[in-house]
Amino acid sequence: MTSWEWDETLFAGAAVHYGLGRVPYPADLADAVRDALGLDGAGRLLDVGCGPGSLTVLLAPLFAEAVGVDADPGMIAEARLRAPGIRWERMRAEELPADLGTFRVVSFAQSFHWMDRELVAERVRGMIAPGGAWVHIGATTHRGIDGGGPLPHPAPPWDAVEALVADYLGPVRRAGQGFLPEGTAWGEEEVMRRAGYAGPEVVSVGAGRVETRSEDEVVAAVLSLSSSAPHLFGDRLAAFESDLRQVLREAAPDGRFAERFRDVGIYIWRP
Repeated sequence: MTSWEWDETLFAGAAVHYGLGRVPYPADLADAVRDALGLDGAGRLLDVGCGPGSLTVLLAPLFAEAVGVDADPGMIAEARLRAPGIRWERMRAEELPADLGTFRVVSFAQSFHWMDRELVAERVRGMIAPGGAWVHIGATTHRGIDGGGPLPHPAPPWDAVEALVADYLGPVRRAGQGFLPEGTAWGEEEVMRRAGYAGPEVVSVGAGRVETRSEDEVVAAVLSLSSSAPHLFGDRLAAFESDLRQVLREAAPDGRFAERFRDVGIYIWRP
């Protein structure tokens, strides 16, 4: 296989690393969504490609009911452990509407690029209640950005980490059973406009925030990625983790890192 297509191994084994390896969304993200949409605790939220529920749990208090859907069984299992009071459904986004009803907000966070975007955009449009919105959260939660001033600890040596992953898995980015030589899909705005959405209205939060991270957190961040998910290493996973920790200890012998993260974008589209 020379090109990637969706399969159930995409994030196999990665879900258990999300909670430790991905930095939380900024605390003011929920307030920004509430204010931008005039939310008052009524209506329903559908979080598509919810993963282990990071965004779902954050936004759920803004609604009367929240539903999270994800295709990966490990992600849904982690979400159910994290928040058993929320309705979690294992399904692909392409299976929507799946008799789930209508929603005041349908949200996507770091997930839309894995989907048949034209099909999902069309199907979701009919699930958004009158006056409701599609909310896309644009963020990078596994690693920070370069530059921006001094930090209290060394930044993780991401170039060396990526080189190590390439040594184990090859130079072309892996994804499930295939490869992504050109990365994930882009051009979301064109997809949304063709599907009949207006927007986006854009709100940003969390610019320039600095997070302190441990060696364990950086290791978990690497293993939370589809491109370096645990299953890809097979019986060499323990050796990879040992080598990864050695790379990290050479950069920060005390196991403490710091990173500056880019702002989180809230992109609001209306059908």
